[in-house]
Amino acid sequence: MKALPNRVYDILKYLTIIVLPAIGALYTGLAQIWSLPYAAQIPATITVICTFLGAILCISTAQYNNGDKDPEDVEEVVNE
Repeated sequence: MKALPNRVYDILKYLTIIVLPAIGALYTGLAQIWSLPYAAQIPATITVICTFLGAILCISTAQYNNGDKDPEDVEEVVNE
């Protein structure tokens, strides 16, 4: 399995750590205030998605740290 490219990794990390949990918390709060449907199912689904993405990111990070770096990433570092 190949490590994720830096740009994809950064986007997924931002979504996993900030955006998706914020959406889940927002929906949980609004569902209780406004009696919106699926008050438990939607936040639970978001949590499962965050867990999956976190696992993918951990695998990618481990591969990157073990030397499975993308040749394009290495070239960028060398040229800087």
